[in-house]
Amino acid sequence: MPQQKLDVYRDWLKISATNRPLNFYQILKLKPFEDDTAVIRDHYRKLNAYIRRFATGDYIDESQELLNELAKAMLCLTDKERKAEYDESLGRKPDAAAAAQPARSFGEILVRNRIVTPENLKKAKSYAEAVGLDLHMAIIQQRLAPQEQVMLAFAESEGLPFIDLREIPVDEYYAPQIDPNMARSHSFVPVMADMGRLILASPVPLSLDVEEQLRVLFDMPIRSAICTPAQVNAAIAKYYPRDAVQQVVRPAAKETGKRGKEESAEPKTVKVKKNRPAVPPLSAQGKKNRLLITVMAFCFSMMLGFLGRGLLDSNSTTVERLIPALILAAVAAPAAWLIGTKIGEREDD
Repeated sequence: MPQQKLDVYRDWLKISATNRPLNFYQILKLKPFEDDTAVIRDHYRKLNAYIRRFATGDYIDESQELLNELAKAMLCLTDKERKAEYDESLGRKPDAAAAAQPARSFGEILVRNRIVTPENLKKAKSYAEAVGLDLHMAIIQQRLAPQEQVMLAFAESEGLPFIDLREIPVDEYYAPQIDPNMARSHSFVPVMADMGRLILASPVPLSLDVEEQLRVLFDMPIRSAICTPAQVNAAIAKYYPRDAVQQVVRPAAKETGKRGKEESAEPKTVKVKKNRPAVPPLSAQGKKNRLLITVMAFCFSMMLGFLGRGLLDSNSTTVERLIPALILAAVAAPAAWLIGTKIGEREDD
C-alpha cells in the first residue's frame, strides 16, 4: 500500500479543513478575524516552536516553508493597516464603532499592561525630553522594563508588527543589495518579502525618504516591523560591518519563497559600490558629554580672552575686553564640539 503523502497542515498542524489555500487565521489556528495581537503572537510562537521540531532529517524543506507561512501570517495579522486590507479581502465588514474608538497611546499601553508604573513613566518622559530621546528608547536606556516588552508595546501603539530576529532572521537574498551606510545610519535590516511588500526590521518606523529610496531600489513598497535595538544592532554588525560593500543585482529581487534556478543561484554582481564607514549616532551620554565639553571650552575661552586683554591693557573698557573674549570663544567652541564628537564615538565603540 503506497505511503500517504505528507500534508503539513493536516499532519503537523492538525487542521481538518480541506480547502486550499488556507487563510492566515486557519494557519495560525485562530478564530476568524481575531484582533488581539497578543493572542495572535502567542499562537504564532507556540506553532513556530512546534514546527521547528521537524526542521531536521527528511522534512527540512517542508518545515522551512511552513515556518515562512506562519511568519507571514503573523506579520500580516499584527500589522493594523495590512490586517484591515486582508480582512476586507476575506469579506469582513467594517466596524464603525471599533473604528471610532481612539487608539491607545504608548504610555497608556505600558501602564495598562503593567510594564511600567505611572511614576516610572513620568520619570522616563522627563528624561526623554531632557536628552532628546524617543520615549521608548528612554525607558530602555533607564532600564525601567525589559527591551522586548517595551518594544512590543511600542509596536502596538504604532499599529506595526513586532518581529523577533531569532525566529525570523535577516533575508540573505535582499541584505547584500542594500547600501550598508544606509542600513547602519537608519538601523534596519530586511527580513522578507510578502504580499508584494518588503518588510524591514527596525526599532523605529522608517522615514518616508528611506522607504522611497528602497521602494525604487526593489520596485516594491516597503513596510516596517519593530524589533529590539539589541537585535538589530547585532544583525547590522553581522551583515553591514564597516568594510561592507553593496551589491546591485539584476533582475530585481522577488519575494522570499521558492525561487527558480536562476534566482536561487549566487546573485550576479553588476556593480560594487564602496561605502565610507558609517558613523553611528552618538548615545545620549555621548551627546551630554559633548555639550559639557563645548560649554566648558566656551566659558574658559571667554574668561581667558577677557582677563588676557585686561592684563595687556589695564585701561581697556569692558566692551574692549569682551571683543577678544568672544573671538577666542567663537574659535574654541566649534573645536571643542568636534573633539567631543570624536571622544563620544570612541566611547560608543
